[in-house]
Amino acid sequence: MTTEQIRQKVVEKMRSWIGCKESNGSHKKIIDLYNSHKPLARGYAVKYTDAWCATTVSAASIACGLTDIMPTECGCDAMIKLYQNLGRWEENDAYRPSPGDVIFYDWDDNGIGDNHGSSDHVGVVDHVSGNTITLIEGNKSNAVGTREIQVNGKYIRGYGLPNYASKATSESHTEKPATLKHKAGDIVKFTGSTHYKSSDASSGVSCKAGTAKITAVFEKGKHPYHLIAEKGGGSTVYGWVDTKDIGETSQAAPTASASFSVGDKVKVRGSVHCYGNGSGGDANRDGSTMYVVGLVSSKTYRYYIGVADKKGGARIGWAEPSQLSHC
Repeated sequence: MTTEQIRQKVVEKMRSWIGCKESNGSHKKIIDLYNSHKPLARGYAVKYTDAWCATTVSAASIACGLTDIMPTECGCDAMIKLYQNLGRWEENDAYRPSPGDVIFYDWDDNGIGDNHGSSDHVGVVDHVSGNTITLIEGNKSNAVGTREIQVNGKYIRGYGLPNYASKATSESHTEKPATLKHKAGDIVKFTGSTHYKSSDASSGVSCKAGTAKITAVFEKGKHPYHLIAEKGGGSTVYGWVDTKDIGETSQAAPTASASFSVGDKVKVRGSVHCYGNGSGGDANRDGSTMYVVGLVSSKTYRYYIGVADKKGGARIGWAEPSQLSHC
């Protein structure tokens, strides 16, 4: 396997757990996998009621057979020390990560200078598009979920960098892949009939064509675009698809000033975010009726429409236009 394939193996394992949560006990398989690996870090068996973000990252390492380069721990600060001992710790918050790198957070970060505080949370980098990092994390709102933050954004404590190159058994192709036409966030016409569980899967599942949103792009994958069907667009796609099955962009991303104004009553789809860059957690408001209470620059932030539970009320979070519809 090439270095990139090994990185993607870790990412795909983390993706396979998205949706596992405490409320139905589906997170237990992650903790059971961690506890099955011996010796246990510090001799401690993680309980189902413990915080399990570091446990999830460790479980991915165990599942992929990479514990010698991706050390296992159930605590964030203890895991940082292991990466430091391996000489694979990146202190610089402005580091631009790669898929499979391990990100550590400090929720007490004030956003000024390089953060040297204690770490509160940890996840794995899924991909980077522009200056936006998409991550997968265990114990995010008591479930495995995703988050988006900006390169050098607030709350980044630093990165653990598993030495994936040391495990590679073949070299990557030196030919530079063709630049893909579409990007994450584009609303497109999906013209195919098959979607895949992973970007390099050999077999797929049937689905319907129609309007969908690109949520991730992996240029080196056989199926480089991840799509989720848009409500009312006729499609049932939810997975990775081929380039040939992506039609023209069906609509441009609307600007806040053109589509929404302060005081508008809107219906929300999905979660709203604490910060415009998608960091700091989120709140599920799927199906809720809310009101626009603020607008910021769409060129700077992905989520630039502030919403509240009542007209003129305190802002609950930030959303993007595709999440909102006028009431």
